Amino acid sequence: MTYVVTDNCIACKYTDCVEVCPVDCFYEGENMLVIHPDECIDCGVCEPECPADAIRPDTEPDMDEWVEFNRKYSQVWPVIITRKDPLPEATERDGETGKREKYFSEAPGEGG
Repeated sequence: MTYVVTDNCIACKYTDCVEVCPVDCFYEGENMLVIHPDECIDCGVCEPECPADAIRPDTEPDMDEWVEFNRKYSQVWPVIITRKDPLPEATERDGETGKREKYFSEAPGEGG
């Protein structure tokens, strides 16, 4: 089992999760985070830290797509280990549907 970041992180990018990760397996895109599924040790400490409920175990239904999504972008985005402020629109975008199609950016974040 591993944990993955899903579409509710898009346009929110809360980073509370990166502070508790013992293996630094979070990677930062311009407007979301991902988890490298091969680096995640399945400890689960990140899941309750996410205010947007965007971190899910890969054992939930329909998570295969998100495992591959997280794998793809964790290989090209920089690692993030420091908490940062969420995106300005985080509160209004939290829980919105269709965020991947509307807002997702392949651009990397700054990392750090």
